[in-house]
Amino acid sequence: MSLFIVSLLPFICFTVLKMKKGIHMLQQNYYDESERYFLWILKNPKKVFLDIDIFFPLLGLLLFIKAEFVNIAFALFYTVLFTEEYSRMKKEQVKKPLVVTARVKRLMVTLLVIYLIMIVPMVIVYYSYHAAISYLFLGFMTYISYFVVKLANFINKPVEKCVYLHYRRLAIKKMDAMQIPVIGITGSYGKTSSKNVIHDILNTKYNAFISPKNFNTPYGLINSINNYLDKFEDYFIAEMGAFKRGEINTTCKLMKPKYGVITTIGKAHLESFGSQENIQKGKFELIESLPSDGFGILNGDDPLQTSYKINNDVKVYYVGIDNEDVDCRAYDIKLTSKGSEFKVRFKDDDNEYTFQTRLLGKHNIYNILEGILLGYKLGLSIEDLKRGVSRIGVIEHRLELKKAGDLNIIDDAYNSNPVGARMALEVLGMMDGDKFIVTPGMIELGDNQYDENFKFGKAISKYADYVILVGKEQTKPIYEGLEEAKYDMDKVTVLNDVRDAFPLVRSLKKNEAYVLLENDLPDLFNE
Repeated sequence: MSLFIVSLLPFICFTVLKMKKGIHMLQQNYYDESERYFLWILKNPKKVFLDIDIFFPLLGLLLFIKAEFVNIAFALFYTVLFTEEYSRMKKEQVKKPLVVTARVKRLMVTLLVIYLIMIVPMVIVYYSYHAAISYLFLGFMTYISYFVVKLANFINKPVEKCVYLHYRRLAIKKMDAMQIPVIGITGSYGKTSSKNVIHDILNTKYNAFISPKNFNTPYGLINSINNYLDKFEDYFIAEMGAFKRGEINTTCKLMKPKYGVITTIGKAHLESFGSQENIQKGKFELIESLPSDGFGILNGDDPLQTSYKINNDVKVYYVGIDNEDVDCRAYDIKLTSKGSEFKVRFKDDDNEYTFQTRLLGKHNIYNILEGILLGYKLGLSIEDLKRGVSRIGVIEHRLELKKAGDLNIIDDAYNSNPVGARMALEVLGMMDGDKFIVTPGMIELGDNQYDENFKFGKAISKYADYVILVGKEQTKPIYEGLEEAKYDMDKVTVLNDVRDAFPLVRSLKKNEAYVLLENDLPDLFNE
């Protein structure tokens, strides 16, 4: 029996590595909310079923080995697997590491219990001639570890629901006591940029609190309220994300927003929403949840916003550039590689005002307009608004211009939508020097994903001197779009690891180089 227990050590070490991968993917798929993790398993059979331990059926050969050598053979088998897997994981690029939260710890405990339930009886009733069958069974359970992780997550659901409701009650109690007006922000894209822009503008007069990082789910917002919000705040700016209809409504029941901003309605998360109409209705759940003494701010250049019939009597205001019949319009826009300058006119004011910002790209003008109009309606003076716009900080990973040694990086890594991608290309086109783009393409666009990436490839041909694609299968439509546009394919390189991109750029550049990093897919999309 002692040999049996010792032989399990390398198996346990290997299983821990496998479980860590499974938990990592579960976390990136929002703990299987809306079956996202299960759908990821179905879409990635190579990762799930062709992993290194696919050879576990070889353990069946232990049935034909002398009993005294079975333990040694099993231990050697998993020692080799553990060594190979550990070496591979050390080399693997992890863009967003596993965050060991309290929820992850509870999940780990459940997984431990599951495996103990399997192993302990084997130890208690151990017979050497049963060992080979036991080993084969354990090998199978580790092979299907992604499904074991799903099982553990399912078992934990009642506990997680209780934990969620507990912290939700604390958050609601705190919000009710503080009575801070909430500004909700949603949209298919531009939410985080708009959140930061509005924060910087309002902070010229008020103390405005924003939900940290990408805390845009009920869980994230509850965390923000309970751990970060204090009594000195005048406004709470809450980013609200969603993958399907009803989720914004759920968030609004928690946050009770008084003011609402919709950035742009596009095709992001089309796969989970199911249709463009569902996306449109899902985003307007924010506006339709507002009280009659609040107001909403919409994009007057977005037909999916101007055409929507709102089931609410709340007042709405519009911003725009092309549409002149809006409450706040920007015109005479001058876009440069250093920032933007534009004039603004309000519907109820005949004067025109000039604003300047360090932010790059036309789509950021819309975010700024929404911030200007919101601040204007909340009592900021024109001078406050001008000062706020001029102070808007560069937003991390969203057309963020920075240096990496001798390279100029246009970091748009958190962008993954057709409109934003085209805007980013226009920014790249403004730069003087050799122009590179590094991209794995766009995701979660449902049936439109191939066509949108194909169009993206054609658009790239107009702006980039060199193209570096990351992931052969993922970027195939971009590659074909470049071919269709008669781009010089000798200037296209396909890599499997984005870390190889910068050395390649340095070897190719002849002048000052600008590198657009367009989208950085999470680890679950790695090829």
